[in-house]
Amino acid sequence: QVQLVESGGGLVQAGGSLRLSCAASGRTFTFANDVMAWFRQTPGKEREFVARISWNGVRTYYADSIEGRFTISKDNSKNTMYLQMSSLKPEDTAVYYCALGKVLDTGGRRYDYWGQGTQVTVSS
Repeated sequence: QVQLVESGGGLVQAGGSLRLSCAASGRTFTFANDVMAWFRQTPGKEREFVARISWNGVRTYYADSIEGRFTISKDNSKNTMYLQMSSLKPEDTAVYYCALGKVLDTGGRRYDYWGQGTQVTVSS
């Protein structure tokens, strides 16, 4: 049973930083077509992609809205993915979810496993 558990959310002032963690368990997460990602969601809006990282941590990709403020990384020895968030803005306030999926033959991605989410609140 694959399980993803996020932690590290909280309340921070605008301009501050937070580091989110996503601990994965249930199987090895280093298959060549594995991909892990962070999404976020605010009430009344669809879940929004934030960043993703390849199985070996070499390839990363970010949403334009992040504007270089966040860094995604992973430590395969700990089966853990991170999201270092800096220069936080009130509009970054959301529930942040981690996800595990696969890169498809088409080049797209399908996320099959999700964590329960962690709340990030940025005050102005």
